[in-house]
Amino acid sequence: MPVFMIERRYADVLEVTAEVADGVNAINDDEGVQWLYSFLSADKRKTYCLYEAPSADAIRRAAVRAGLPADVVVEVSATVRPDGSLHPV
Repeated sequence: MPVFMIERRYADVLEVTAEVADGVNAINDDEGVQWLYSFLSADKRKTYCLYEAPSADAIRRAAVRAGLPADVVVEVSATVRPDGSLHPV
């Protein structure tokens, strides 16, 4: 399944709870999207999330349903390691 990196910008400070995560995961399940993990910026106003999904549109649909921004959605195909080696995702 394709892997995507999503950048989300929040107007307010993001406070994540188990209940919020459960709701997002339920919507993602409906859209065939799997949230792998996220990085939260130090000011708690931006996240960088890694997802598996059939398409960028599926991610955008899930984001709209969950009331989440999806400012940038980019498909990724590989990681580059510090030794310069390339590894498929």
